[in-house]
Amino acid sequence: MAIRTPWTEAHPIDALLERGLVLPAPAQVYVDRSVDLDRLQAGAVLCPGARLAGASTFVGRGAVIGSEGPGTVVDSAVDAEVELCSGYVEGAVLFRGARLGGSAHVRPATILEEGASTAHAVGLKQTVLMSFATLGSLINACDLLIAGGTSKEDHSEVGSGFIHFNFTPWGVRGDKATPSLVGNVHEGVFLDRRRIFVGGLSGIVGPLEVGFGAVVAAGQVVRRDVGRDRLVVSASPAIDRPVPEAAPRSIAKLKANARYVGQLCALRAWYVHVRIARRARVAQPDDVGHEVLLAAVDAVDRMIVERLARLSQYAPDGLRNDAWRPDADRSGNGAIALLDHRPEATHLDWVRSLPPDQVAAGVDWLLGVAT
Repeated sequence: MAIRTPWTEAHPIDALLERGLVLPAPAQVYVDRSVDLDRLQAGAVLCPGARLAGASTFVGRGAVIGSEGPGTVVDSAVDAEVELCSGYVEGAVLFRGARLGGSAHVRPATILEEGASTAHAVGLKQTVLMSFATLGSLINACDLLIAGGTSKEDHSEVGSGFIHFNFTPWGVRGDKATPSLVGNVHEGVFLDRRRIFVGGLSGIVGPLEVGFGAVVAAGQVVRRDVGRDRLVVSASPAIDRPVPEAAPRSIAKLKANARYVGQLCALRAWYVHVRIARRARVAQPDDVGHEVLLAAVDAVDRMIVERLARLSQYAPDGLRNDAWRPDADRSGNGAIALLDHRPEATHLDWVRSLPPDQVAAGVDWLLGVAT
């Protein structure tokens, strides 16, 4: 879904400096008048070649835009201490400490949670990298969710040269009912599951799922689900047959899409009923800002709408376009017990300190949301 903002004219440089923005080369920075200056925090660094546009753009303190080359941010929420080395980011949400390497191309409804990162020349769209997930270089990862791992040192990782294949050509137009789960939301948010490794020069043909603890060897294209704690090395099958005019509707594919949408609903519930609700009780020091969390909820809503639209194109007789609405989320009761635990702690510290019984209850709650 395009949300491209037309460029108009720049804010005066003096106005940016008065906001406390750091401009090493002021004459080489462009901040469009569509940007609300109140959403640019003091201490954000706009390097030479940085460009900002869009009324919903937010840039937090200590964020660095364009550290290695020109960097453009359009209608995106960029939290504190985020680094965009260079590239283009539109309609995305980058949580505290996330990093995008050089020549990034990030399209709408993409989320990078705390500490998630990419190396150079990575394209993302409608993709979620949960906390600390890491992508190598020269990657195309659209319609994908990656979780797993516990910290910056123990994280799920995808090697360089990876592609998530998210298009099936059968029929008149083909379809993109092909999202894949690498890990999941209902367990992954608690940062206590085994990391996942997907080797480089590889691919995943969606929709499929890869379980926590799995290792997918480099140099292969994976076409089937990978179970937990499994090492997978598979050869591509040899096929030579006529191209079908249209593939029959697959129940397995419908179920895979339903599971993916369910996981997005669980992520939405986590953001609304845990992360935003905790901030409403006590403002956590140095934590992800309210604006970023609201943008993340909006991004998840857009992902759900997109996935249902793609699914209705694949199976037009089996799904109504209005099958889900953002205001249909009434799933907060399962989060109440979690909110009483260390309300003053920052998010990552809070998650890591949750007692096992509360983690188990939280997993059950989110799984219920997802199903």
